[in-house]
Amino acid sequence: MKVLVTGGAGYIGSLVCPMLLDEGHDVVLLDNFMWGIHPILHFVTHPRLTVMDGDIRDRATVAAAMSGADAVIHLAAIVGYPACSADPMLAKSTNVDGTRHLCDLASPNQALIFASTGSTYGQCDTICTEETPINPLTLYGRTKRDAEQMIVDKGGIGLRFATVFGLSPRLRLDLIVNDFCYQAYHQRQIVLFEGHHRRTFLHARDAALVYPFTLARFDQMKGDVFNVGSSSMNFTKAEIARKVQAIQPFYLHEASVGEDLDKRNYEVSYDKIHRLGYDATVSMEEGIAEVLRVVPHIRQRSEWRNAA
Repeated sequence: MKVLVTGGAGYIGSLVCPMLLDEGHDVVLLDNFMWGIHPILHFVTHPRLTVMDGDIRDRATVAAAMSGADAVIHLAAIVGYPACSADPMLAKSTNVDGTRHLCDLASPNQALIFASTGSTYGQCDTICTEETPINPLTLYGRTKRDAEQMIVDKGGIGLRFATVFGLSPRLRLDLIVNDFCYQAYHQRQIVLFEGHHRRTFLHARDAALVYPFTLARFDQMKGDVFNVGSSSMNFTKAEIARKVQAIQPFYLHEASVGEDLDKRNYEVSYDKIHRLGYDATVSMEEGIAEVLRVVPHIRQRSEWRNAA
């Protein structure tokens, strides 16, 4: 297949593209490279890779990138409520308008696969399934909800990811597990708020693996949404901190102030995608250990800010 990957130089995209190339696909990587070229240097010379420097918000760029593609894996986005709140216009034009370009330009034969998020559920007091009404509480969640709906209405697939963590060529240190590892080593202390809040997690490699998995099962999954994660990876924030502490000692202070605006305090059912054969392969302990091997060598945290 010829597969377009938007945001292909991002946190998940820089893992997905080599996987697709290894499976024999031709890959078109579209990215604006706002975080530089280095995340794709390990595969940029592959003979079946085409690299396009462009922005998902530009309709002509999207049309050129989609030309001849059998499938589109749509990862390009402004990710997380802090980044979206910092520049609401950029968030809307990228996450919603950029997705609209894809949907408007897609032919009936092009498979669309969209990176959505569990943040679309909002505050939920039950175990969230794909049938649970979504009620996003932040701009980030609302832009992902709107984009997901457009993709599904077009016959594509929405993948609602658990909280991702772990290493990637485009490393992110704003993700909670990676952030805890960085703080544990460099600051030797963590101030933890809402430590009892529970959520599910997924390693970046497993998040990337779901894309070739979904491509191979597109006809079974099209026109629908799927929670992507593992029932074995459900932890409170305090449990994550203690797992880090078991490897890298630090002082943990549980504070009474602080708030997650997305209200991520819920359990999620992954039975729907598990029945198709998907599950996580990397444990929380393995992921923490690998991040802790890298963070001692990161001097400037500003180099590893939020990216798709």
